[in-house]
Amino acid sequence: MDLPFSGQTIIPAAHNQKDMEKILELDRTYMVMLETHVAQLKALVKYAQDSGKKVLLHADLVNGLKNDDYAIDFLCKEIRPDGIISTRANAILKAKQHKMLAIQRLFMIDSSAYNKGVTLIQKVQPDCIELLPGIIPAHVQKMTEKLHIPVIAGGLIETTDQIDQVITSGAIAVTTSNKELW
Repeated sequence: MDLPFSGQTIIPAAHNQKDMEKILELDRTYMVMLETHVAQLKALVKYAQDSGKKVLLHADLVNGLKNDDYAIDFLCKEIRPDGIISTRANAILKAKQHKMLAIQRLFMIDSSAYNKGVTLIQKVQPDCIELLPGIIPAHVQKMTEKLHIPVIAGGLIETTDQIDQVITSGAIAVTTSNKELW
């Protein structure tokens, strides 16, 4: 299987337009767009793509847009990011129907969440899994070995040592909004 992100191990995540503009100056291809407003979304995604970036849009965090099948259809057909990130199985399935990179975001808060996450991933078969918090290398390794789906680690990553640990554990990339790590 070809791994997504062309070897880019740090994927910067923008909380706002200022963050996005800093990312556009970086020598990185992929970026995550968080906390956007539906009215600005099309222009922001186009601006980033025209600047040579591939935009991974967190569908759950688009303000003013309900995260249902119609919303994902709208995002895929009208906004046209390069990938969709979501915690919701229906969003991932719908993104896959549109032949879009589909990234299932999972929060590993306890063993029950882990077990439910594994079941969900086996059912949905996303292109990638984003595990949060990303500072738990043992769970990154466990998930990659069990499911054989590329894993991205995100959340609470604050140092390059943490990045190295999760990459060594099998993650293909790390998402971070920490500008010092970009």
